[in-house]
Amino acid sequence: MSVQVENLEKNMAKLTITVPAESFEKAIQGAYTRQKSRISIPGFRKGKVPRAMIEKVYGPEVFYEDAANEVINREYPQAMDESDLDIVSRPEIEIVQIQKGQEFVFEAKVAVKPEVTLGEYKGVSVTKVDTQVTDEEIDADLENTRNMQARTVEVKDRPVEQGDIVVIDYEGFADGVAFEGGKDENHSLEIGSHSFIDTFEDQLVGKNAGDDVEVNVTFPQEYHAAELAGKPALFKVKIHTIKTREIPELDDEFASMVSEFETLEEYRQDVKKKLEERKAEEAKHTQENEAVQKIVEVSSMELPEPMIEMQCENIIQEFANRISQQGLTMEQYFQFSGTNLDRMKEQVHPEAVQRIQNSLVLEQIAKAENLEVSEEEMQDELKKIAASYGMQVEKLKEFISEEEQDNMKNDLLLQKAVNFVMENSVEVEPEEPQEESADGAQDAQDVQ
Repeated sequence: MSVQVENLEKNMAKLTITVPAESFEKAIQGAYTRQKSRISIPGFRKGKVPRAMIEKVYGPEVFYEDAANEVINREYPQAMDESDLDIVSRPEIEIVQIQKGQEFVFEAKVAVKPEVTLGEYKGVSVTKVDTQVTDEEIDADLENTRNMQARTVEVKDRPVEQGDIVVIDYEGFADGVAFEGGKDENHSLEIGSHSFIDTFEDQLVGKNAGDDVEVNVTFPQEYHAAELAGKPALFKVKIHTIKTREIPELDDEFASMVSEFETLEEYRQDVKKKLEERKAEEAKHTQENEAVQKIVEVSSMELPEPMIEMQCENIIQEFANRISQQGLTMEQYFQFSGTNLDRMKEQVHPEAVQRIQNSLVLEQIAKAENLEVSEEEMQDELKKIAASYGMQVEKLKEFISEEEQDNMKNDLLLQKAVNFVMENSVEVEPEEPQEESADGAQDAQDVQ
């Protein structure tokens, strides 16, 4: 195999990979071996048809696709290593030459990690963040805990109200015809959660258990299912049960139930302490983000679009993993939210760009300051992770691939770069909002 590298514009590159004819011939023979049991030709037993006969009947290209996939999957990783490029996207493959008895040639168009021209990263100003905890914030936290401790009980003496949970069967119809994905049984729906489209939930308010209700809604204009977008629909709903949540009283008994403390006052002080710690941590992250963003703004880099595309997919996959823990699939999310994959990619595009820019800038700072992650620091991180799972470090290593360990090491390096930036930053008071003069207000009205 030989590799030729051609640098393209906008941090893209093209690898031209040439595979010897004999290697491609072996791949064709392998494709024949895998497929021959599925090929039937009159006069031959199934699985016993000679390769030459199959190629005579169906053409020599009958095994090309299978063979090409085998060769590309085998040779591309090696070509990527030989290219000495820092590739940051999946390859866009194009076959240049494929013919029996000839060299197999294919091209891989890839994105390459862009170079970063760093702006000033020492002495960055960060805004001081108020970390004081108010009584209102303590009350809100206590109220949230009360809500989490609520019991769900069935209601039989009144109709549906906002905040209730109703168990329903429903089926949706558009133009009098039931549509796919519009039917479910024993579905739990919280009234006021806006989980369903339009005014679906509002139309159940005031109804009773056992009622059959016709709900009229209109699908959003940009609904993911084009055949339903902007259309009116009728849902036939059967209300089985109405449930409500009983919230416990905020007293000493409640405090002893949810904490190690015997009195509400002791528990309240503990809540305050934890909120102060949380606020301090949030302030730290806020300042770190502000500092890195300011460095990004004075630095320059050109991001290749395939690199951004892959980051968008990573963000969406992270989201899919989170909602799967709640028993929700992406297909269900798209249905309920009225969005689709392409629109979601557009939505996360700015975040993807920001993530890449932050990472590249921090990597460059680490390089400029000769920051490194020691083996001891790596072991400490593995110990923390192992402790969180209640296992030994050596056992944990059995489940973590070399690539995952490299990613962990890189994350530690980026955090070192963040720490360096913050150690050399300057904290400033937040700017006071400027009061607009009467003349300025009048000018603004005139412009409007």
